[in-house]
Amino acid sequence: MSSRINRAAPQGEEWLSYLKQKTRDLVDAKIHGISFSPYVDGQGPGSIITEAQIHERLQIIAPHVNWVRTFSCTDGNELIPKIAKEYGLKTMVGVWIDGNHEKNEEELQNAIAVAHEGHVDILGVGNEVLLREDLHEDELISYIERAKAELPDVQVGYVDAYYLFENHPRVADACEVILTNCYPFWEGCPADFAVPYMKEMYRRAVNAGKGKPVIVSETGWPNEGVPERGSIPSEENALKYFIDTYAWAEEENIDVFYFSSFDEAWKVEKEGAVGAYWGLWDKDGNFKYST
Repeated sequence: MSSRINRAAPQGEEWLSYLKQKTRDLVDAKIHGISFSPYVDGQGPGSIITEAQIHERLQIIAPHVNWVRTFSCTDGNELIPKIAKEYGLKTMVGVWIDGNHEKNEEELQNAIAVAHEGHVDILGVGNEVLLREDLHEDELISYIERAKAELPDVQVGYVDAYYLFENHPRVADACEVILTNCYPFWEGCPADFAVPYMKEMYRRAVNAGKGKPVIVSETGWPNEGVPERGSIPSEENALKYFIDTYAWAEEENIDVFYFSSFDEAWKVEKEGAVGAYWGLWDKDGNFKYST
């Protein structure tokens, strides 16, 4: 199935219906991967997650993806990989690393235990640690190296914005796989140029990786919220970005994890109103782009 948009399709409401149907077709055929947090309304990082809640949320997305990407291995999030395997999904498991060294140890040890149980396909040690300036690169590399030493049969990498692998070549060298977040939206790129710009982000990560595999660990476009300079949140722009992203991924055989599964209200605090509207499904688990 070609995922390329037919630019000769009707305009107006018919155009929007066309984009929604195209998106629905792609999701029904299964996309490569998706970022997954099981939080429901009123929850966020630090909330305790139950097995029942993980099952409930995974049942919604499991028929539509091949991989899930998680962000943490504490507060119940360490239960996600085993449950995901029960639904036949592969897992990119995240280890949340920040300035809290005690919690970092808990995260890493839980992740290693989950991997030893056979539930981890790729381990992402840290997410945007350098972007947030939470740790010096030497500390980050130490966590990555410890995971590699403990898990010789698991591919270990680190997740961050594409340009930080250029800026920190020692971190790129420590990774077995480069996990790059590519967000034209947050760089103010107009929607019409967003996917070509993402291709350039990816190319730069590939160059930084020096031949290592590179995966787009996050990309997406919000359907509501406040513009970020030239980037306009809208239903049409979100749909076009999703479709064109997977057309590119299909044509060039690139693994892409879309952000995100569900709308998450907790993100408003750090990202403003736009933070709550990145999901393919709304906060209640309804697919947002039904025709």
